[in-house]
Amino acid sequence: MPELDAEDQKLVTLARSARARTQAAEGAALRDTDGRTYAASTVDQPSFKLTALQAAVAAAVSSGAEGIEAAVVVSGDTVLNDASLQAVRDIAETAPVHLADPSGKVLS
Repeated sequence: MPELDAEDQKLVTLARSARARTQAAEGAALRDTDGRTYAASTVDQPSFKLTALQAAVAAAVSSGAEGIEAAVVVSGDTVLNDASLQAVRDIAETAPVHLADPSGKVLS
């Protein structure tokens, strides 16, 4: 289990809060290269679906973010969804993306 610095641990807290607030399957948070943070939860509507990380990336991009420094997904799953990871990779090829369980324990 990797140790996170204080800024990445803040992302875990934000992702857990987003997940809990909406009682969604996942919560995610990311920090852009300007230091701004974005949090989102899974979107599951009849007309469209987004993973929590896709929703956070969409919020960042629509706010003018030009890059991503780091991201966290909080989920009951033990593997990060490929679509979530690709949403980050479209913008930042090497930004770390951490997966944490609902208690906030970082898995990878």
